[in-house]
Amino acid sequence: MNKPSSHRPLLTWLPVILLTLVGAVGGYLYYRLVGCATGTCAISSNPYISTVYGGVIGLLLGFVIKPGRKKSGK
Repeated sequence: MNKPSSHRPLLTWLPVILLTLVGAVGGYLYYRLVGCATGTCAISSNPYISTVYGGVIGLLLGFVIKPGRKKSGK
């Protein structure tokens, strides 16, 4: 009998998790390297907001490339 692997759910969510983290780091780096000189920019003037926005973008990209279930063509 085939035993279900306990690592399978983690492997299916791994792209989503990794891209969310990469997006959050990218958002922080955008704040740090590009930033906003005047402080009036909505996203890049605050490190928390830019990190969250980057994480959300990474999350959305992760859901786009997350492997889904294959449909059976009956």
